[in-house]
Amino acid sequence: MKVAIIHDWLTGMRGGEVVLDHLLQIFPSADLFTLFYSKGKLNARIENRKIFTAFTDRLPFKKKYYRSYLPFFPMAIESFDLRGYDLVFSSSHCVAKGIIPPPLAPHISYIHSPMRYVWDMYYEYFPQSSGLKPFLLHYFSHKLRQWDSVSSNRVDEFIANSHFVAQRIKKYYRRDSKVIHPPCLSASHKIPKTEKKDFYLVVSAFAPYKRIDLVIEAFRKNGRKLVLVGGGQREAKLVRNLPSNIEWKQGISREEVQNLYKSAKGFVFPGLEDFGITPVEAQSYGTPVIAYGKGGALETVIPRKTGVFFPNQTVESLLAAIEESESLSFKKEDFARSIARFTNEKFINEIRTIVDRHK
Repeated sequence: MKVAIIHDWLTGMRGGEVVLDHLLQIFPSADLFTLFYSKGKLNARIENRKIFTAFTDRLPFKKKYYRSYLPFFPMAIESFDLRGYDLVFSSSHCVAKGIIPPPLAPHISYIHSPMRYVWDMYYEYFPQSSGLKPFLLHYFSHKLRQWDSVSSNRVDEFIANSHFVAQRIKKYYRRDSKVIHPPCLSASHKIPKTEKKDFYLVVSAFAPYKRIDLVIEAFRKNGRKLVLVGGGQREAKLVRNLPSNIEWKQGISREEVQNLYKSAKGFVFPGLEDFGITPVEAQSYGTPVIAYGKGGALETVIPRKTGVFFPNQTVESLLAAIEESESLSFKKEDFARSIARFTNEKFINEIRTIVDRHK
Protein backbone atom coordinates (compact mmCIF):
# COMPACT_ATOMS: atom_id res chain seq x y z
CA MET A 1 0.00 0.00 0.00
CA LYS A 2 1.00 3.59 -0.56
CA VAL A 3 0.76 5.13 2.91
CA ALA A 4 0.60 8.76 4.08
CA ILE A 5 1.39 9.50 7.73
CA ILE A 6 0.22 12.84 9.12
CA HIS A 7 1.89 14.32 12.21
CA ASP A 8 1.11 17.75 13.65
CA TRP A 9 4.64 19.16 13.73
CA LEU A 10 8.23 17.96 13.81
CA THR A 11 10.17 20.27 16.12
CA GLY A 12 11.83 17.79 18.51
CA MET A 13 11.82 14.23 19.84
CA ARG A 14 9.10 14.02 22.46
CA GLY A 15 6.48 11.38 23.25
CA GLY A 16 4.48 11.91 20.07
CA GLU A 17 7.60 11.57 17.96
CA VAL A 18 8.49 8.30 19.73
CA VAL A 19 5.10 6.97 18.57
CA LEU A 20 5.76 8.33 15.07
CA ASP A 21 9.14 6.59 14.98
CA HIS A 22 7.45 3.24 15.63
CA LEU A 23 4.74 3.92 13.05
CA LEU A 24 7.53 4.39 10.53
CA GLN A 25 8.88 0.97 11.47
CA ILE A 26 5.48 -0.45 10.52
CA PHE A 27 5.32 1.65 7.32
CA PRO A 28 8.98 1.98 6.23
CA SER A 29 8.15 3.54 2.84
CA ALA A 30 5.41 5.92 4.01
CA ASP A 31 5.47 9.62 3.11
CA LEU A 32 5.26 12.07 6.00
CA PHE A 33 3.11 15.22 6.11
CA THR A 34 3.42 17.92 8.79
CA LEU A 35 2.76 21.61 9.52
CA PHE A 36 6.30 22.47 10.66
CA TYR A 37 9.65 20.72 10.28
CA SER A 38 12.86 21.65 12.11
CA LYS A 39 15.58 19.69 10.34
CA GLY A 40 18.17 18.16 12.66
CA LYS A 41 15.81 17.91 15.65
CA LEU A 42 14.48 14.40 14.88
CA ASN A 43 16.05 10.96 14.66
CA ALA A 44 17.38 9.44 11.44
CA ARG A 45 14.34 7.24 10.76
CA ILE A 46 12.07 10.30 10.68
CA GLU A 47 14.40 12.60 8.78
CA ASN A 48 15.52 10.06 6.15
CA ARG A 49 12.26 10.05 4.25
CA LYS A 50 10.10 12.26 2.09
CA ILE A 51 8.62 15.00 4.30
CA PHE A 52 5.94 17.36 2.96
CA THR A 53 5.20 20.59 4.85
CA ALA A 54 2.23 22.97 4.64
CA PHE A 55 2.41 26.72 3.96
CA THR A 56 2.72 27.23 7.72
CA ASP A 57 6.31 26.02 7.52
CA ARG A 58 7.15 29.11 5.46
CA LEU A 59 5.57 31.69 7.74
CA PRO A 60 7.85 34.20 9.52
CA PHE A 61 9.08 33.62 13.10
CA LYS A 62 7.90 29.99 12.98
CA LYS A 63 10.83 28.69 14.99
CA LYS A 64 9.83 30.51 18.17
CA TYR A 65 6.18 31.36 17.66
CA TYR A 66 4.72 28.49 15.64
CA ARG A 67 1.97 27.93 18.22
CA SER A 68 0.73 31.47 17.59
CA TYR A 69 -0.43 30.38 14.15
CA LEU A 70 -2.97 27.97 15.67
CA PRO A 71 -6.02 29.58 13.94
CA PHE A 72 -4.42 28.73 10.56
CA PHE A 73 -3.73 25.08 11.42
CA PRO A 74 -7.06 23.62 10.17
CA MET A 75 -6.68 25.30 6.78
CA ALA A 76 -3.03 24.19 6.60
CA ILE A 77 -3.74 20.52 7.40
CA GLU A 78 -6.55 20.49 4.82
CA SER A 79 -4.21 21.84 2.13
CA PHE A 80 -2.34 18.54 1.64
CA ASP A 81 -3.11 16.64 -1.57
CA LEU A 82 -3.37 12.94 -0.68
CA ARG A 83 -4.62 11.65 -4.01
CA GLY A 84 -3.09 8.28 -4.85
CA TYR A 85 -2.60 7.07 -1.26
CA ASP A 86 -4.18 3.78 -0.21
CA LEU A 87 -4.05 4.39 3.55
CA VAL A 88 -3.91 7.55 5.67
CA PHE A 89 -2.62 7.27 9.24
CA SER A 90 -2.63 10.37 11.43
CA SER A 91 -0.76 10.84 14.70
CA SER A 92 -2.65 13.71 16.30
CA HIS A 93 -2.69 15.89 19.39
CA CYS A 94 -3.82 19.01 17.54
CA VAL A 95 -5.15 19.04 13.96
CA ALA A 96 -3.53 16.08 12.15
CA LYS A 97 -6.69 14.00 12.44
CA GLY A 98 -8.50 16.67 10.38
CA ILE A 99 -6.65 15.75 7.18
CA ILE A 100 -8.92 15.22 4.16
CA PRO A 101 -8.37 11.61 3.01
CA PRO A 102 -9.06 10.34 -0.50
CA PRO A 103 -12.61 8.90 -0.84
CA LEU A 104 -11.53 5.25 -0.98
CA ALA A 105 -8.57 5.39 1.43
CA PRO A 106 -9.24 4.37 5.06
CA HIS A 107 -8.11 6.91 7.65
CA ILE A 108 -6.86 5.57 10.99
CA SER A 109 -6.07 8.17 13.63
CA TYR A 110 -3.91 7.63 16.73
CA ILE A 111 -5.02 10.29 19.20
CA HIS A 112 -2.53 11.48 21.80
CA SER A 113 -5.20 13.94 22.95
CA PRO A 114 -8.17 15.82 21.55
CA MET A 115 -7.04 19.41 20.96
CA ARG A 116 -6.45 20.29 24.63
CA TYR A 117 -5.96 24.02 23.90
CA VAL A 118 -9.65 24.44 23.09
CA TRP A 119 -11.31 21.69 25.08
CA ASP A 120 -10.54 20.58 28.64
CA MET A 121 -7.40 22.69 29.23
CA TYR A 122 -8.49 25.93 27.59
CA TYR A 123 -8.21 28.00 30.79
CA GLU A 124 -4.83 26.51 31.71
CA TYR A 125 -3.41 27.66 28.37
CA PHE A 126 -5.34 30.93 28.22
CA PRO A 127 -5.92 32.41 31.70
CA GLN A 128 -8.60 35.08 31.95
CA SER A 129 -7.43 38.57 31.04
CA SER A 130 -8.91 41.92 30.04
CA GLY A 131 -9.06 43.89 26.81
CA LEU A 132 -9.36 42.59 23.24
CA LYS A 133 -7.26 39.46 23.77
CA PRO A 134 -9.91 37.31 25.58
CA PHE A 135 -12.50 38.23 22.94
CA LEU A 136 -10.21 37.04 20.14
CA LEU A 137 -9.28 33.89 22.06
CA HIS A 138 -12.93 32.99 22.65
CA TYR A 139 -13.80 33.68 19.01
CA PHE A 140 -11.02 31.58 17.48
CA SER A 141 -11.41 28.80 20.07
CA HIS A 142 -15.11 28.60 19.26
CA LYS A 143 -14.30 28.19 15.56
CA LEU A 144 -11.59 25.60 16.31
CA ARG A 145 -13.99 23.54 18.44
CA GLN A 146 -16.52 23.49 15.62
CA TRP A 147 -13.86 22.41 13.11
CA ASP A 148 -12.40 19.82 15.47
CA SER A 149 -15.78 18.22 16.04
CA VAL A 150 -16.79 18.20 12.37
CA SER A 151 -13.41 16.94 11.13
CA SER A 152 -13.62 13.90 13.43
CA ASN A 153 -16.07 12.47 10.86
CA ARG A 154 -13.16 12.10 8.44
CA VAL A 155 -11.65 9.34 10.60
CA ASP A 156 -12.65 5.72 9.96
CA GLU A 157 -11.12 4.32 13.14
CA PHE A 158 -9.82 6.04 16.26
CA ILE A 159 -7.02 4.70 18.44
CA ALA A 160 -6.52 6.30 21.87
CA ASN A 161 -3.21 6.26 23.72
CA SER A 162 -4.98 5.69 27.06
CA HIS A 163 -8.40 5.02 28.53
CA PHE A 164 -8.37 8.60 29.80
CA VAL A 165 -8.05 9.88 26.20
CA ALA A 166 -10.66 7.37 24.99
CA GLN A 167 -13.15 8.93 27.41
CA ARG A 168 -12.46 12.37 25.97
CA ILE A 169 -12.77 11.12 22.37
CA LYS A 170 -16.19 9.79 23.34
CA LYS A 171 -17.10 13.08 25.04
CA TYR A 172 -16.00 15.51 22.32
CA TYR A 173 -16.32 13.45 19.12
CA ARG A 174 -19.04 10.95 20.16
CA ARG A 175 -16.90 8.11 18.82
CA ASP A 176 -15.56 4.87 20.26
CA SER A 177 -11.85 4.11 20.13
CA LYS A 178 -9.44 1.26 20.64
CA VAL A 179 -6.86 1.84 23.40
CA ILE A 180 -3.26 1.07 22.45
CA HIS A 181 -0.68 2.41 24.88
CA PRO A 182 2.39 4.12 23.37
CA PRO A 183 5.66 2.26 22.89
CA CYS A 184 7.99 3.02 25.78
CA LEU A 185 10.76 0.39 25.81
CA SER A 186 11.85 -2.92 24.32
CA ALA A 187 10.43 -6.16 25.66
CA SER A 188 14.02 -7.25 26.29
CA HIS A 189 14.67 -4.35 28.68
CA LYS A 190 15.96 -5.38 32.09
CA ILE A 191 15.76 -3.13 35.13
CA PRO A 192 19.36 -2.28 36.02
CA LYS A 193 20.78 -2.70 39.48
CA THR A 194 21.66 0.83 40.57
CA GLU A 195 22.43 2.74 43.72
CA LYS A 196 19.92 5.49 44.37
CA LYS A 197 21.18 8.94 45.30
CA ASP A 198 19.48 11.55 47.46
CA PHE A 199 17.69 13.62 44.82
CA TYR A 200 14.34 13.72 43.01
CA LEU A 201 13.86 14.14 39.28
CA VAL A 202 11.49 15.89 36.86
CA VAL A 203 11.81 15.41 33.08
CA SER A 204 9.26 17.55 31.29
CA ALA A 205 8.41 20.29 28.86
CA PHE A 206 7.64 23.51 30.73
CA ALA A 207 4.08 23.91 29.45
CA PRO A 208 1.47 25.44 31.80
CA TYR A 209 -0.51 22.26 32.44
CA LYS A 210 2.66 20.32 33.37
CA ARG A 211 2.59 22.12 36.76
CA ILE A 212 6.34 22.42 37.16
CA ASP A 213 5.58 25.46 39.34
CA LEU A 214 3.97 23.14 41.89
CA VAL A 215 7.08 20.97 42.15
CA ILE A 216 9.37 23.99 42.51
CA GLU A 217 7.30 25.40 45.36
CA ALA A 218 7.13 22.02 47.13
CA PHE A 219 10.91 21.55 47.01
CA ARG A 220 11.50 25.17 47.93
CA LYS A 221 9.58 24.32 51.08
CA ASN A 222 11.05 20.90 51.97
CA GLY A 223 14.65 21.71 51.00
CA ARG A 224 15.30 18.33 49.36
CA LYS A 225 17.42 18.20 46.23
CA LEU A 226 15.54 18.33 42.92
CA VAL A 227 16.89 18.06 39.36
CA LEU A 228 14.72 19.70 36.68
CA VAL A 229 15.33 18.54 33.10
CA GLY A 230 13.53 20.38 30.31
CA GLY A 231 12.47 23.77 29.03
CA GLY A 232 9.84 25.46 26.92
CA GLN A 233 6.98 27.93 27.13
CA ARG A 234 7.22 28.98 30.80
CA GLU A 235 10.94 28.47 31.11
CA ALA A 236 11.95 32.08 31.85
CA LYS A 237 9.39 32.43 34.62
CA LEU A 238 9.96 29.03 36.20
CA VAL A 239 13.75 29.05 36.44
CA ARG A 240 13.99 32.59 37.74
CA ASN A 241 15.24 32.68 41.36
CA LEU A 242 15.44 28.92 41.88
CA PRO A 243 16.60 27.96 45.38
CA SER A 244 20.01 26.32 45.76
CA ASN A 245 18.52 22.84 46.28
CA ILE A 246 16.97 22.86 42.77
CA GLU A 247 19.24 22.26 39.78
CA TRP A 248 18.02 23.01 36.24
CA LYS A 249 19.49 21.08 33.31
CA GLN A 250 18.69 21.90 29.69
CA GLY A 251 19.85 20.39 26.42
CA ILE A 252 21.55 17.39 28.00
CA SER A 253 22.09 14.12 26.11
CA ARG A 254 19.79 11.12 26.21
CA GLU A 255 22.50 9.17 28.02
CA GLU A 256 22.68 11.84 30.74
CA VAL A 257 18.90 11.71 31.19
CA GLN A 258 19.03 7.92 31.51
CA ASN A 259 21.73 8.19 34.17
CA LEU A 260 19.52 10.59 36.12
CA TYR A 261 16.59 8.13 35.87
CA LYS A 262 18.85 5.37 37.21
CA SER A 263 20.13 7.26 40.23
CA ALA A 264 17.11 9.37 41.24
CA LYS A 265 15.41 8.59 44.51
CA GLY A 266 12.03 9.36 42.99
CA PHE A 267 10.44 10.77 39.85
CA VAL A 268 7.86 13.57 40.23
CA PHE A 269 5.00 13.77 37.73
CA PRO A 270 2.72 16.64 38.79
CA GLY A 271 0.51 17.32 35.73
CA LEU A 272 -2.76 15.94 34.44
CA GLU A 273 -1.48 13.96 31.47
CA ASP A 274 -3.13 12.06 28.63
CA PHE A 275 -0.68 9.17 29.12
CA GLY A 276 2.87 10.18 30.00
CA ILE A 277 5.86 8.15 28.81
CA THR A 278 8.27 9.53 31.40
CA PRO A 279 6.70 7.69 34.39
CA VAL A 280 7.14 4.42 32.48
CA GLU A 281 10.76 5.34 31.73
CA ALA A 282 11.36 6.08 35.41
CA GLN A 283 9.91 2.71 36.42
CA SER A 284 12.11 0.98 33.84
CA TYR A 285 15.10 2.07 35.96
CA GLY A 286 13.50 1.00 39.23
CA THR A 287 12.68 4.58 40.21
CA PRO A 288 9.35 5.11 42.01
CA VAL A 289 6.94 7.73 40.64
CA ILE A 290 5.17 10.41 42.68
CA ALA A 291 2.26 11.36 40.43
CA TYR A 292 -0.90 13.43 40.45
CA GLY A 293 -3.66 10.87 40.89
CA LYS A 294 -5.67 11.59 37.75
CA GLY A 295 -5.37 11.02 34.01
CA GLY A 296 -2.89 8.70 32.33
CA ALA A 297 -0.74 8.16 35.42
CA LEU A 298 -3.50 5.97 36.86
CA GLU A 299 -2.84 3.54 33.98
CA THR A 300 0.95 3.43 34.29
CA VAL A 301 1.76 3.57 38.03
CA ILE A 302 0.81 0.77 40.43
CA PRO A 303 -0.04 2.46 43.75
CA ARG A 304 2.37 1.67 46.59
CA LYS A 305 4.12 -0.85 44.31
CA THR A 306 5.83 1.37 41.72
CA GLY A 307 4.91 4.76 43.11
CA VAL A 308 2.38 6.84 45.02
CA PHE A 309 -0.33 9.30 44.04
CA PHE A 310 -1.16 12.69 45.49
CA PRO A 311 -4.89 13.56 45.23
CA ASN A 312 -4.71 17.35 44.88
CA GLN A 313 -2.45 19.68 42.90
CA THR A 314 -1.30 21.51 46.01
CA VAL A 315 2.09 21.84 47.70
CA GLU A 316 0.78 20.13 50.84
CA SER A 317 -0.60 17.14 48.92
CA LEU A 318 2.64 16.68 46.97
CA LEU A 319 4.79 16.95 50.11
CA ALA A 320 2.68 14.29 51.83
CA ALA A 321 3.15 11.95 48.84
CA ILE A 322 6.92 12.45 48.95
CA GLU A 323 6.92 11.50 52.62
CA GLU A 324 4.77 8.44 51.87
CA SER A 325 7.14 7.36 49.08
CA GLU A 326 10.13 7.53 51.42
CA SER A 327 8.36 5.24 53.91
CA LEU A 328 7.85 2.44 51.35
CA SER A 329 10.09 -0.34 50.07
CA PHE A 330 9.84 -0.88 46.32
CA LYS A 331 10.60 -4.20 44.63
CA LYS A 332 12.28 -4.79 41.29
CA GLU A 333 9.72 -7.43 40.26
CA ASP A 334 6.86 -4.93 40.66
CA PHE A 335 8.59 -2.48 38.32
CA ALA A 336 9.21 -5.30 35.82
CA ARG A 337 5.54 -6.31 35.88
CA SER A 338 4.43 -2.72 35.39
CA ILE A 339 6.63 -1.83 32.41
CA ALA A 340 5.83 -5.09 30.57
CA ARG A 341 2.49 -3.49 29.62
CA PHE A 342 4.13 -0.80 27.48
CA THR A 343 6.61 -2.47 25.14
CA ASN A 344 7.49 -1.44 21.59
CA GLU A 345 6.67 -4.91 20.30
CA LYS A 346 3.19 -4.86 21.85
CA PHE A 347 2.45 -1.47 20.25
CA ILE A 348 3.63 -2.55 16.79
CA ASN A 349 1.66 -5.82 16.87
CA GLU A 350 -1.56 -4.12 17.98
CA ILE A 351 -1.29 -1.38 15.33
CA ARG A 352 -0.63 -3.98 12.61
CA THR A 353 -3.75 -5.89 13.66
CA ILE A 354 -5.88 -2.79 13.12
CA VAL A 355 -4.22 -1.92 9.80
CA ASP A 356 -4.79 -5.46 8.52
CA ARG A 357 -8.54 -5.02 9.00
CA HIS A 358 -8.51 -2.07 6.60
CA LYS A 359 -6.51 -3.70 3.79
